[in-house]
Amino acid sequence: MGIKLLVGLGNPGDKYAATRHNAGFWWIDQIVVQTNTKLALDAKFFGLVGKLNQDAWLLKPTTFMNNSGKAVAALANYYKISPAEILVAHDELDLPAGTAKLKLGGGRSGNGIKDIIAALGTEDFWRLRLGIDHPGDKNEVINYVLKAPLKDEQSAIDNSITESAKLLDLLLAGDLEGAMLKLHTK
Repeated sequence: MGIKLLVGLGNPGDKYAATRHNAGFWWIDQIVVQTNTKLALDAKFFGLVGKLNQDAWLLKPTTFMNNSGKAVAALANYYKISPAEILVAHDELDLPAGTAKLKLGGGRSGNGIKDIIAALGTEDFWRLRLGIDHPGDKNEVINYVLKAPLKDEQSAIDNSITESAKLLDLLLAGDLEGAMLKLHTK
């Protein structure tokens, strides 16, 4: 069973475009360039949507991070896409900048993920965790994720996005084990 919905988490608008919290959006942007797909605003799905192939979709919710579940559930329910066929790309504080990890299910880290879990009623969807590093103090997290990365961090994040986007064919074909092996083996 391949991935049928690829979601990138982030916040809409120019104010947030360059912030660490938008790493998921950057990943979808990479897929768009790589596949020459067009995204268009679709009000019924609360986001920018693109048809990747006959049965796979790209989604950048325009609901802001904390309400991402609304967009994911709307598209998934409409096209009858099961949670196991969904991949959510998002920024990850617990991984160093430049690291990307793929996993099925798992924690409730971050409000975007929590909202998607609430909307889908399960944790059993795929996550592509894009490392952005941690500021070192939990009181600094909100400020940190809403700021642009430093130049070397941005370069590392861009590299992890480029490398993980190369796994698209494996993801769509349903070879998630192969994708993990490639991504996690340096």
